[in-house]
Amino acid sequence: MNKVLYIFLISLFSLTVISCAKKSSDDSKTTTDNTTTTSSGLYVAVGAEGTLLTSSDGANWTAQTSGTSSNLRAVAYGNSTLVVVGFSGTILTSSDGTTWTSSTSGTSNNLGNVTYGNSTFMAVGHSGTILTSSDGTTWTSKTSGTSEHLWGVTYGNSTWVITGNNETILTSPDGTTWTSRTSGATVNNEVIYANSTFVALGLSGVILSSSDGISWDNRTSGTSNTLSGITYKE
Repeated sequence: MNKVLYIFLISLFSLTVISCAKKSSDDSKTTTDNTTTTSSGLYVAVGAEGTLLTSSDGANWTAQTSGTSSNLRAVAYGNSTLVVVGFSGTILTSSDGTTWTSSTSGTSNNLGNVTYGNSTFMAVGHSGTILTSSDGTTWTSKTSGTSEHLWGVTYGNSTWVITGNNETILTSPDGTTWTSRTSGATVNNEVIYANSTFVALGLSGVILSSSDGISWDNRTSGTSNTLSGITYKE
């Protein structure tokens, strides 16, 4: 299996994240530019078979011991903590990117994505799995109301939005009570919130957009190929 790496620029400790991209106003995977106390930061890349790499400059990389052979799928930063999620319910946490600790997720389902928003980590995965945590260590399972695989998660406009298979879009104001929304298309890949707009991607060139996460418009992408990644540059 190819080791597809997911890379995020993360400032550690009391620093503010530096990036030109914006995923959501409260999402520390990517944020708007801010003044920081120092220019130091850390790239964290995760991938297949427990692969975990770090870099301070994006050019020179160091392999870290993840302590797992599970495929790692996503990484987020918030509350001075790095959180990595992966297959078989794997969740890892670190304060420095070097020493990693396994956290109990309470599920054996594959976890496909994680984000940080509204002072909360949220991980999503197979069979409708939704997990939340304030610290990355103690996780609580939430009732999604679906058994579909969930792939995308973001926070913005005081709303959580999750996307998944078979036209699944879920929204919640608090991360606990979820409502299914009509999408009219399968957006089973990434979803972001930026520039006051949610944008979700899927198969066959599907792009949906929404200002509130409730009503969605199908946009013309000009391609029939699967779309899997998106970011926003101000």
